[in-house]
Amino acid sequence: MAEHLARISPVTDLGMIALRGDLAAIADAAGMAAPERTCIATDGPRSLAWMSPDEALLILPAPQTPEAVETLTLALDGQHALVADVSDARAVFDVVGPGAADVIAKLAPVDAAAMPQGHLRRTRMAQVAAAIWRIEGGFRVIGFRSTGDYLGLILRNAAIAGSGLAPR
Repeated sequence: MAEHLARISPVTDLGMIALRGDLAAIADAAGMAAPERTCIATDGPRSLAWMSPDEALLILPAPQTPEAVETLTLALDGQHALVADVSDARAVFDVVGPGAADVIAKLAPVDAAAMPQGHLRRTRMAQVAAAIWRIEGGFRVIGFRSTGDYLGLILRNAAIAGSGLAPR
Protein backbone atom coordinates (compact mmCIF):
# COMPACT_ATOMS: atom_id res chain seq x y z
CA MET A 1 0.00 0.00 0.00
CA ALA A 2 1.28 3.47 -0.90
CA GLU A 3 2.39 5.90 1.79
CA HIS A 4 0.76 9.28 2.31
CA LEU A 5 2.58 12.11 0.55
CA ALA A 6 3.20 13.88 3.85
CA ARG A 7 2.27 13.83 7.51
CA ILE A 8 -0.13 16.62 8.50
CA SER A 9 0.30 17.60 12.17
CA PRO A 10 -1.46 20.36 14.09
CA VAL A 11 0.95 22.58 16.02
CA THR A 12 -0.51 23.80 19.30
CA ASP A 13 2.41 25.09 21.36
CA LEU A 14 3.07 28.37 19.52
CA GLY A 15 2.41 31.94 20.53
CA MET A 16 1.88 34.59 17.85
CA ILE A 17 2.06 38.34 18.24
CA ALA A 18 0.90 40.63 15.43
CA LEU A 19 2.98 43.79 15.25
CA ARG A 20 2.20 46.90 13.21
CA GLY A 21 4.48 49.90 12.80
CA ASP A 22 8.04 50.58 11.70
CA LEU A 23 9.59 47.16 10.97
CA ALA A 24 13.08 48.22 12.06
CA ALA A 25 11.71 49.40 15.42
CA ILE A 26 9.64 46.22 15.75
CA ALA A 27 12.66 44.00 15.04
CA ASP A 28 14.77 45.99 17.50
CA ALA A 29 12.08 45.69 20.18
CA ALA A 30 11.84 41.94 19.53
CA GLY A 31 15.62 41.59 19.71
CA MET A 32 15.74 40.03 16.26
CA ALA A 33 16.94 40.85 12.77
CA ALA A 34 14.29 42.50 10.63
CA PRO A 35 13.04 40.05 8.02
CA GLU A 36 13.52 40.96 4.38
CA ARG A 37 10.41 41.50 2.27
CA THR A 38 8.42 38.21 1.98
CA CYS A 39 10.82 36.42 4.33
CA ILE A 40 10.93 35.01 7.83
CA ALA A 41 13.91 35.52 10.15
CA THR A 42 14.51 32.81 12.73
CA ASP A 43 16.62 32.96 15.87
CA GLY A 44 16.40 29.80 17.97
CA PRO A 45 12.76 29.08 18.85
CA ARG A 46 11.57 32.55 17.75
CA SER A 47 10.75 33.74 14.24
CA LEU A 48 9.82 37.17 12.93
CA ALA A 49 7.79 37.00 9.73
CA TRP A 50 7.34 39.83 7.22
CA MET A 51 3.59 40.16 6.63
CA SER A 52 3.43 43.57 4.87
CA PRO A 53 5.56 46.74 4.72
CA ASP A 54 4.34 47.76 8.19
CA GLU A 55 3.40 44.41 9.72
CA ALA A 56 5.30 41.50 11.22
CA LEU A 57 4.28 38.35 13.05
CA LEU A 58 6.40 37.19 15.98
CA ILE A 59 6.15 33.42 16.42
CA LEU A 60 7.50 32.02 19.66
CA PRO A 61 6.93 29.28 22.23
CA ALA A 62 3.49 29.79 23.80
CA PRO A 63 4.75 30.19 27.40
CA GLN A 64 6.89 33.18 26.33
CA THR A 65 3.98 35.09 24.78
CA PRO A 66 2.66 37.12 27.77
CA GLU A 67 6.12 38.40 28.70
CA ALA A 68 6.93 39.17 25.06
CA VAL A 69 3.69 41.19 24.67
CA GLU A 70 4.60 43.22 27.76
CA THR A 71 8.21 43.75 26.63
CA LEU A 72 7.18 44.78 23.11
CA THR A 73 4.45 47.11 24.36
CA LEU A 74 6.94 48.89 26.63
CA ALA A 75 9.67 49.01 23.97
CA LEU A 76 7.29 50.50 21.37
CA ASP A 77 5.62 52.96 23.78
CA GLY A 78 5.36 56.42 22.25
CA GLN A 79 5.62 55.08 18.70
CA HIS A 80 2.84 54.55 16.22
CA ALA A 81 2.63 50.78 16.77
CA LEU A 82 0.30 47.91 17.58
CA VAL A 83 1.11 44.81 19.64
CA ALA A 84 -1.61 42.14 19.69
CA ASP A 85 -1.52 38.54 20.91
CA VAL A 86 -3.23 36.59 18.10
CA SER A 87 -2.22 33.11 19.27
CA ASP A 88 -5.80 31.96 19.81
CA ALA A 89 -6.90 33.32 16.43
CA ARG A 90 -4.61 31.09 14.37
CA ALA A 91 -4.45 27.43 13.37
CA VAL A 92 -1.04 25.98 12.53
CA PHE A 93 -0.13 22.77 10.70
CA ASP A 94 3.16 21.14 9.76
CA VAL A 95 3.25 19.34 6.40
CA VAL A 96 6.28 17.04 6.54
CA GLY A 97 7.39 14.26 4.24
CA PRO A 98 8.75 13.49 0.79
CA GLY A 99 5.58 14.74 -0.95
CA ALA A 100 5.08 17.88 1.17
CA ALA A 101 5.68 20.20 -1.82
CA ASP A 102 2.99 18.33 -3.80
CA VAL A 103 0.51 18.79 -0.94
CA ILE A 104 1.13 22.55 -0.92
CA ALA A 105 1.09 22.80 -4.73
CA LYS A 106 -2.31 21.10 -4.93
CA LEU A 107 -3.91 23.75 -2.72
CA ALA A 108 -2.04 27.01 -3.36
CA PRO A 109 -0.69 28.84 -6.42
CA VAL A 110 2.84 28.30 -5.14
CA ASP A 111 5.78 26.43 -6.66
CA ALA A 112 6.47 24.91 -3.25
CA ALA A 113 9.34 22.74 -4.50
CA ALA A 114 11.21 25.92 -5.54
CA MET A 115 10.45 27.90 -2.37
CA PRO A 116 13.75 28.82 -0.73
CA GLN A 117 14.43 28.41 2.97
CA GLY A 118 13.55 31.60 4.83
CA HIS A 119 10.91 32.71 2.31
CA LEU A 120 7.35 33.27 3.52
CA ARG A 121 4.40 33.18 1.15
CA ARG A 122 1.01 34.72 2.00
CA THR A 123 -1.54 33.12 -0.26
CA ARG A 124 -4.75 31.12 -0.35
CA MET A 125 -5.08 27.41 0.16
CA ALA A 126 -8.27 26.44 -1.66
CA GLN A 127 -10.86 28.79 -0.09
CA VAL A 128 -8.88 30.23 2.84
CA ALA A 129 -6.03 32.64 3.56
CA ALA A 130 -2.76 31.11 4.69
CA ALA A 131 0.94 31.79 5.20
CA ILE A 132 3.48 29.12 4.24
CA TRP A 133 7.22 28.67 4.81
CA ARG A 134 9.76 25.86 4.83
CA ILE A 135 10.64 23.94 7.97
CA GLU A 136 12.86 20.89 8.38
CA GLY A 137 11.46 18.21 6.04
CA GLY A 138 8.50 20.22 4.75
CA PHE A 139 6.38 23.30 5.38
CA ARG A 140 4.54 25.14 8.14
CA VAL A 141 1.08 26.54 7.32
CA ILE A 142 -0.76 29.18 9.36
CA GLY A 143 -4.41 30.02 8.80
CA PHE A 144 -7.22 31.57 10.78
CA ARG A 145 -8.60 29.48 13.65
CA SER A 146 -12.13 29.97 12.26
CA THR A 147 -11.11 27.97 9.18
CA GLY A 148 -8.74 25.59 10.98
CA ASP A 149 -10.92 22.48 10.65
CA TYR A 150 -11.31 23.09 6.92
CA LEU A 151 -7.60 23.80 6.47
CA GLY A 152 -6.66 20.59 8.27
CA LEU A 153 -9.14 18.61 6.17
CA ILE A 154 -7.91 19.88 2.81
CA LEU A 155 -4.28 19.34 3.83
CA ARG A 156 -5.02 15.73 4.86
CA ASN A 157 -6.97 15.11 1.64
CA ALA A 158 -4.16 16.57 -0.48
CA ALA A 159 -1.73 14.15 1.23
CA ILE A 160 -3.69 10.99 0.39
CA ALA A 161 -1.48 8.09 -0.66
CA GLY A 162 -0.96 7.71 -4.39
CA SER A 163 -2.04 11.25 -5.22
CA GLY A 164 1.34 12.80 -6.02
CA LEU A 165 1.72 15.24 -8.87
CA ALA A 166 4.71 13.56 -10.52
CA PRO A 167 4.02 11.34 -13.53
CA ARG A 168 3.04 7.87 -12.47
